[in-house]
Amino acid sequence: MKARALVLEKPHELNLREIDLPGEMGDDDVRIDIHTVGICGSDIHFYTHGRIGDFVVREPMVLGHEASGTVREVGDNVTHLKPGDRVCMEPGIPDPDSRAARMGIYNVDPAVRFWATPPIHGCLTPQVVHPAAFTFRLPDAVSYAEGAMIEPFAVGVHAVAKARLEPGSTCVVTGGGTIGLMVALAARASGASRILISDVVDEKLAVARGYEGLVPVNVARESLREVLDNHVGETWGADAVFEASGSTKVFDDALACVRPGGVLVLVGMPPEKVAFDVVAAQVKEVRVESIFRYAHVFDRALEIIAAGKVDLNPLIAHTFEFDQSVEAFERAAEARPNDIKLQIRMASA
Repeated sequence: MKARALVLEKPHELNLREIDLPGEMGDDDVRIDIHTVGICGSDIHFYTHGRIGDFVVREPMVLGHEASGTVREVGDNVTHLKPGDRVCMEPGIPDPDSRAARMGIYNVDPAVRFWATPPIHGCLTPQVVHPAAFTFRLPDAVSYAEGAMIEPFAVGVHAVAKARLEPGSTCVVTGGGTIGLMVALAARASGASRILISDVVDEKLAVARGYEGLVPVNVARESLREVLDNHVGETWGADAVFEASGSTKVFDDALACVRPGGVLVLVGMPPEKVAFDVVAAQVKEVRVESIFRYAHVFDRALEIIAAGKVDLNPLIAHTFEFDQSVEAFERAAEARPNDIKLQIRMASA
């Protein structure tokens, strides 16, 4: 079908125009009118660089993968959704018969089809067809704007699940951007008693300061380990350290802060290889975990928001209309320190 969409033609070139998009609906699919779409860092990276690792934009591609909307039509086999339901969508669709999917790690399925990851089109278009199994009804208490935030929050929930965090834990999160804040808030919702979050940008840390239980640390001015010791009252360290900055310079701090027998969870993706002190990790028997997106947590992330355990609204800096999509991406590419999350609302919604 032809549809108007925000199309990345090539790096630094975006257009709102008609493009041919998949529109055929199967028995297990739903047709959704898109309401709100968040702008993710990966969208901006494709816009500014045209690639992320091996994923290269070689032809025009529709952007966007953090979305909420309203069900317009359901396939014959769909029973848990109906037209009119407000929903959010998990954007990564694996091959259900793949080895990774059978092992329960469908997020690392090499054949996964993820919105706005070349060559798969995203959802910045008025209507999409999506598998019902990856479409989740929004409770009445969850707005469309919050529904479009479930996708990045699921990253935080997955990271905390990999850490096997226990109530009362002390945590450190390196990186105060969107994902770092999502990890910190997921840790708080899981019962962490102290959560230090570090960055070098005061405006980002000011957002973190607005949440009870989060302790912002500007590592350009103070030692993360010293602040941790002051809060813990001893030199034991943090039960879990989450690296969410993607910086190549934070790993010494991360290893210095994790306690003996603690866990280091790799969330951020550095742009190049990093120096990692293996011996420093070994002498503490640090458990190292890594995540790639998420698996089996999207519904749990939604339930945490619905239960009022986390308020994501303070992270939304501005909402643009669909006709302002190019302007929205230009602003996102500026990386203003106060712009934790920008969203686009479809004009037809």
